[in-house]
Amino acid sequence: MHVDAYAKLTGIPHLPSVAPALEALLNQSMLRVEVVAEPKFCGSWFADAPSSGNGLFHLVDTGECLIESEALNETWHLQAGDLVVFPHGAPHRLRSRDAATDITTSLICGELRYASHTRHPLSHALPACFVVRDAQADLLFRQLSAMMVEIARTDVPGRKVLLNKLADTLFTLAVCDYAHRHADQQGLFAALADNRICRVLQAVHEEPGHAWTMQNMAGLACMSRSAFAERFAQLMNVPPMQYVTQWRVNVAERLLQDPGLSVASIAERLGYSSEAAFRRLFKRVSGTCPGRIRAGSRHAQELCRQPDLLRQGAG
Repeated sequence: MHVDAYAKLTGIPHLPSVAPALEALLNQSMLRVEVVAEPKFCGSWFADAPSSGNGLFHLVDTGECLIESEALNETWHLQAGDLVVFPHGAPHRLRSRDAATDITTSLICGELRYASHTRHPLSHALPACFVVRDAQADLLFRQLSAMMVEIARTDVPGRKVLLNKLADTLFTLAVCDYAHRHADQQGLFAALADNRICRVLQAVHEEPGHAWTMQNMAGLACMSRSAFAERFAQLMNVPPMQYVTQWRVNVAERLLQDPGLSVASIAERLGYSSEAAFRRLFKRVSGTCPGRIRAGSRHAQELCRQPDLLRQGAG
């Protein structure tokens, strides 16, 4: 996402730059963002969202509402254009404002699904809930959310596909906005704000198969081994080499979706000379074996090629 270049072409005011390490992380994320509901409410109303294994988001199309959750310290007031995200699917309730029950409120609601057996670094870094306010968001975010709202109100061909793709992009912008506003906290976003650690994270995200060692990572950060190990663990809550291993397994799960790549070639691409050693490590970290990931991917592809059969079965 080359935000600065886009700003120059469109005349949009300068936007905060996106850390290359975060861009590389988002680029390789096995995350599916999908719009699943577009409810409309009027009068006195409430809607409960129970605990979910997937992340959830709500974009306020028109009107306003209140949102309550144990994940929040207080009730939040949402207005048109606001996006609220529950990355881990925490239970919550949306309801009308008591003093404005005659206002019609419409929402665009969706799910965030990480197709990974290991916890993705981004999922681990995001809080239980965060919001991007329309009044505080940059112009690019507001334009994109307005485009989603416009498409949601029409019957344009490919409407659902367009909404899902726009929702995916909007979530990416929301994460970048959160990273920019919370760089002072501990974890991934604090590490992205540390130029030395960020340099290492970018390299690991872009080249997971490199022969990473404590020595060459510390050298890349221009730090001693002990200082680097301490600083990395302090920010990321995990030792450097453990993070490399976890990231390699995340990347491996994505590569296993490609039937043209053998397990041996994936192991070699990720820096493992022994396929057997890679299989053992993959199962230890993810809790399953590469073969099951590949079989699940084949099954999903077969279902996608038989939409008519699925519709008949659902009926």
